[in-house]
Amino acid sequence: MKIALMKEVSPNISECEITNITRVPIDHDTAVRQHQLYADAIRNQGYKIHMIPDDDLPDSVFVEDNAVVIDELGIITHPGAASRRAETASVAKALSVYRELRYIDSSGTLDGGDVLRIGRDLFVGKSCRSSAVGISLLREITKQFGYTVTSIPVSGCLHLKTAVSLVAERTLLLNPSWVDPSHFTDFECITVHPSEAYGANALYLSDAIIYPTAFPRTGQKLRDLGIRVVSVDMSELAKAEGGVTCCSLIFDF
Repeated sequence: MKIALMKEVSPNISECEITNITRVPIDHDTAVRQHQLYADAIRNQGYKIHMIPDDDLPDSVFVEDNAVVIDELGIITHPGAASRRAETASVAKALSVYRELRYIDSSGTLDGGDVLRIGRDLFVGKSCRSSAVGISLLREITKQFGYTVTSIPVSGCLHLKTAVSLVAERTLLLNPSWVDPSHFTDFECITVHPSEAYGANALYLSDAIIYPTAFPRTGQKLRDLGIRVVSVDMSELAKAEGGVTCCSLIFDF
């Protein structure tokens, strides 16, 4: 069974953390509609949606940051923004249905948005939200299961997956201004259109990607390469510095 763990949009989303973009008003009703359509797009790809009820925490819709899911475990993170640490309790409760849990302790910070998993390779962004200690703790937890953890510097954006994401089995979409492509020499790399800096975040679902309508030139580039693109409007959630990977935890059960 394919699972997408999600959380409802908080009515307090306008109080979200903002790091690299300018704060603008967020319309809650529009954000909820876009989130529902995003969930529908994932459901239409054969996934069961497990929706966690809203807990009033402003950033809680961005459930990806609260956990890293591998085949053997669910790893509950210690988010880099202190305001987000209360989010993990409800995610841990929901994820415990599907996985045994481990935890990143408070000696380090880790956001799931910094973790790009490709098979048994975990590429982890050393960013403003994920520390060297947090990355080391992830390495310790996963090494017994044969995973490798590679720390990658990120600059100019919030998370590693803002700068690079998987769009096909061995193909990455990236913004070379924010992450050095030399870290990914074993992969085919597609660069975003120069006018679409935030266009590197795509949600890969085996035979298609969920991708924002906000980046049509990059989206067309992907289509021209034979990648099946399912377009969604995430413009309101993008005002909270969110992307298409941020709003779900995708795994098999």
